[in-house]
Amino acid sequence: MSVQWPGLLWALALVPVALAAYLLAQRRRSRYTVRFTNLDLLANVVSAKPGWRRHVPPAFYLLALAALLVSLARPQALALVPKEQATIILVMDVSGSMNATDVAPTRLVSSQRAATEFIEQLPEKFRVGIVSFASTAQTLTRPTTDRPAVYEAVASLHAEGATAMGDGIERALDVKRPPTPPPTGSSARPAPTPDPGAQQGTGGNDAPLVVLLLSDGANTQGRTQPMEAASDARELGVPVFTIALGTDRGMVDVPDETGNLRRIPVPPDKLTLQRIAETTGARFYAAPSNDDLKEIYRELGSKIGFVKEKQEITVVFAATGLLFLVAGATMSLTWFSRFP
Repeated sequence: MSVQWPGLLWALALVPVALAAYLLAQRRRSRYTVRFTNLDLLANVVSAKPGWRRHVPPAFYLLALAALLVSLARPQALALVPKEQATIILVMDVSGSMNATDVAPTRLVSSQRAATEFIEQLPEKFRVGIVSFASTAQTLTRPTTDRPAVYEAVASLHAEGATAMGDGIERALDVKRPPTPPPTGSSARPAPTPDPGAQQGTGGNDAPLVVLLLSDGANTQGRTQPMEAASDARELGVPVFTIALGTDRGMVDVPDETGNLRRIPVPPDKLTLQRIAETTGARFYAAPSNDDLKEIYRELGSKIGFVKEKQEITVVFAATGLLFLVAGATMSLTWFSRFP
């Protein structure tokens, strides 16, 4: 916590001064009681001593004074504030290895559930796009604030085919790239100038683009190798956060040339995913279980969707001081029928 006007914190010196004045008053009261020589008569006049309760209201008054004095310095605290706008592209692996059951109930179902929860926690102004990749990569939804459309795209995923991870990254980066101009001398009509907000999907070129790549296996197909795509992302200034889903014990049944099912291991390619994240200035995560995946998405949601900003909390200290004041006055009236 910090304050805008630190010089006013010197006013807190009034608190020990007030405490010393109270202790002095209590001492003088004790001396006055001793001067009353007929102690038997005094015992009959005063039926019971207030004991510790007499100190409670003054303690609350001192706390109220301290809180109100701090509020004068205009205290500030760091708080998570939703970012104004950004585009998040979820690049999701839907290759056949996502049918493995080492992450219950399957890797694919677990990724769908976690992705949905992740999208739900993003600020409403964020645009979200979904890219899937197996043997080829395809854009299921371009960046949009239409959450039902995004949820529907995530729910439509099914696992089948090889793994074209590099192509999936490149398809996500298309959002950042300017539209390709028509060939020179072409007779085709020029395309209309795109809206600046729609071009980037975020409300302008200044809004950031973040790619979140989830995969469970090594690249086996595609026109672009993953590290080539990572280099392209770095040149465009796009961080690619990566998640390796699954364990080294993951197995999946694949039909061979004769049509018989053959169980093969499908461990996640952690090294490649880690290198992609490092190349693009992002972070790599390993998700060996469903709970781990959900926790990663929660962390990414706070990291991507929110920013820490200083916010003034003067009203908190002022309200606390008033509550202490009211509490002390209430106790004084209830116990001793006096105010303060």
